[in-house]
Amino acid sequence: MSTTAFRRAGLGAAAGLTMLALAAPATAETGDAASLSVLHGVPGLTVDVWVNGERTLDDFEPASLAGPLELPAGTYSVAITAADAGDDSEPVLGPLDLPLEAGGNYTAVAHLDADGAPTASFFTNDTTATAAGEGRLTVRHTAAAPAVDVLAGGEAVISDLANGSEQSLDLPAGTVSATVAAAGTTDPVIGPADIPVEEGVSTIVYAWGSLEEDSLAVATQTIEGLHSAPGGVPTGLVPVDEGSTTGVVLAAGLGALLLAGVAGTVGARRVARAKV
Repeated sequence: MSTTAFRRAGLGAAAGLTMLALAAPATAETGDAASLSVLHGVPGLTVDVWVNGERTLDDFEPASLAGPLELPAGTYSVAITAADAGDDSEPVLGPLDLPLEAGGNYTAVAHLDADGAPTASFFTNDTTATAAGEGRLTVRHTAAAPAVDVLAGGEAVISDLANGSEQSLDLPAGTVSATVAAAGTTDPVIGPADIPVEEGVSTIVYAWGSLEEDSLAVATQTIEGLHSAPGGVPTGLVPVDEGSTTGVVLAAGLGALLLAGVAGTVGARRVARAKV
């Protein structure tokens, strides 16, 4: 997707989330609100998203990120239908119950499972403060591709990162050098790859699409301000293009890996994940 098309999709998603706010329960106090973003990671499928029976995202396109939106805490029923469906009675995915806790920060991702079937994962974003001089890197495997190990110094620091899972690491600002191998092996299929880490920023990398259908792609979502406050603000999905240093490095690394038949990430600490 081009940067221009990406921005247009983002504008449409933002308008849709405004509708979601109108469909949500009565407004809560700020401390009682939850933050929700929605990522569309199913290639080749334009959809409508329904929340509590109301159409809230119209013609939602792949690679679009909607949000973040502040919502009252509670459980929201979400259904995904073909574009321009009359109602949500025949969803292509769902209905799914998304439990949002007060003060929580979440991303719901519609994507393909390891076998290429539509599914969804519900991630809790880690917005705890990073130490001075550190940043956070999280990779979420939401592509129809196999599992991998990530090695540093010849040792596996991440094992069996599979579809629908994530791993995360707080690191000193700078660059990380890592190699990636098929799960259970040590022969690099990519790397070493140098990945930049920014102080006080959580960079969340999504590998999405399908290896078999040659539609693999990489996108990133960022949460800034973690060095100064425990609650960061997601700043959106970053298109992977020549203007983004992080995107270029991760696209070169993860993209080549996926095309080789595996999907990868870098990190050393598994964070809590809830899957729909």
